[in-house]
Amino acid sequence: MNNRRRLTGVVTSNKMQKTVMVEISRTYRHPLYKKVVHTRKRLMAHDELGCQLGDEVRIVESQPISRRKRWVVEAILRHDIAAGDVMAGAEA
Repeated sequence: MNNRRRLTGVVTSNKMQKTVMVEISRTYRHPLYKKVVHTRKRLMAHDELGCQLGDEVRIVESQPISRRKRWVVEAILRHDIAAGDVMAGAEA
């Protein structure tokens, strides 16, 4: 196993070819004010696995693929079944 960073997030867009937008959410308590802080980061990742909207994926650092892509989808951890049902219902 190499020591590249790995993050887990949810696919929010797959409208590009072989690219997905992954949203990384993080919740932590502020060190001084003790208030709960929610942050989110949206990253572009190279996708050879065919991710769908709502899928939970693990992304890993890579060499730059394009101007904004520096991550690759390593694994699909969980498929979002509800998003598939919504899409099927829209077609009917």
